[in-house]
Amino acid sequence: MPHQKIALVTGAGRGIGRAAAVALAADGWAVVLAGRQIAALEETAALAAAHGAETLCVPADVADPAAVAALFAATLKRFGRIDVLFNNAGVFTPSMPMEDLTFEQWRIAVDVNLTGSFLCAQQAIKAMKAQTPHGGRIINNGSISAQTPRPFTAPYTATKHAITGLTKSIGLDGRAFDIACTQIDIGNAATEMTDAFASGVLQADGSRKQEARMDIAHVADIVVHIANLPLSVSVPFLTILATGMPFLGRG
Repeated sequence: MPHQKIALVTGAGRGIGRAAAVALAADGWAVVLAGRQIAALEETAALAAAHGAETLCVPADVADPAAVAALFAATLKRFGRIDVLFNNAGVFTPSMPMEDLTFEQWRIAVDVNLTGSFLCAQQAIKAMKAQTPHGGRIINNGSISAQTPRPFTAPYTATKHAITGLTKSIGLDGRAFDIACTQIDIGNAATEMTDAFASGVLQADGSRKQEARMDIAHVADIVVHIANLPLSVSVPFLTILATGMPFLGRG
């Protein structure tokens, strides 16, 4: 008899994380919701519960190794396994010339975007190797900045390029244990983080232009689709973006 499917979503209190968690819940998954603000997680849990899904809210800072270990321990205590990790938590840094950034701004981006994804993947791999049946899927939120930068976004761009290396390493090292890894490079989903894009975004030529955005539901649908693929199938990289946004040929 098939087991209950368990997904863990970081950054689940808003935006892409919330949309993906609710979409997974609607598809029949039990969902562990991780993020810094318990009130936001509980709002997501209420939306998921409307679909009859079982949820677990765990406040956690993904940049803290102890918090990440506690997050996965709580997940395994409640559900006994984990089938999908959506490594979604991330932060932007202020847009400014590289030489004006503070060390703290750089460090925060690296700690959350890169180290946080590594720590969560590390714990997921341990669980996926040990569980029966073994295996699982890790989905990393890469961003199209993993391919092409915007002006004045060195910390964010550098960490997202690094996620590409992490994705490849997870896919390679997890292969023998039926652990698959996908990086989804997402461009201009309509969330609070991209609200300013509708009024104008700095371009490589120094101008500011409005940029098209897409419904966040399309991103959530992609996450659910990949989550449901058999572990014999791997999708290492996938890009989804609003058709009208500057990306191919950006700059």
